[in-house]
Amino acid sequence: MGFLLNGIVADLGLKLPLFVTCLFAGILITNLTPKNLPTLSGMPWPTRTPAIALIADVALGTFLAMSLMSMQLWTLIDLAWPVLTILAAQFVLAVTVTLFILFPVMGRDYDAAVVCAGFGGVSLGSTPTAMANMAAVAQHFGPSHRAFIIVPLVSAFFIDLVNALVIPFFLRTF
Repeated sequence: MGFLLNGIVADLGLKLPLFVTCLFAGILITNLTPKNLPTLSGMPWPTRTPAIALIADVALGTFLAMSLMSMQLWTLIDLAWPVLTILAAQFVLAVTVTLFILFPVMGRDYDAAVVCAGFGGVSLGSTPTAMANMAAVAQHFGPSHRAFIIVPLVSAFFIDLVNALVIPFFLRTF
């Protein structure tokens, strides 16, 4: 479904990475299927069950392990100090934004704390890092369905849509 959606979007003139349309298709399937096709296989649709959560955790852990194993960090040894300096500045900025802007704006509750954990992952890594951060918090303190909807949508979907529109604009302008 994501592949077909990517073709439709490309025909409309917007070039998006394939994972963005696949993510959107997954969001649609996950949220529309349990309500509209509850007994497609003769059984209730398995949503928000421990088995699905286990599969999601294993898939995320596998993805992160594969990503980290494929990185060749030793090739960056000459850039170690500049990279560490930039990383330290990024960390301080991310913590400052999280504590003084994001947490208060999100409502200063548990959902806000889980969103902030996800924001920390996005600002210092990527969407899978955000999901791992949020999963760690949720595993220890309990689920936050709102955070698990907001962070992936914003960090993986909306950001890529905005980038697909903004980057070509700046490339044509400058």
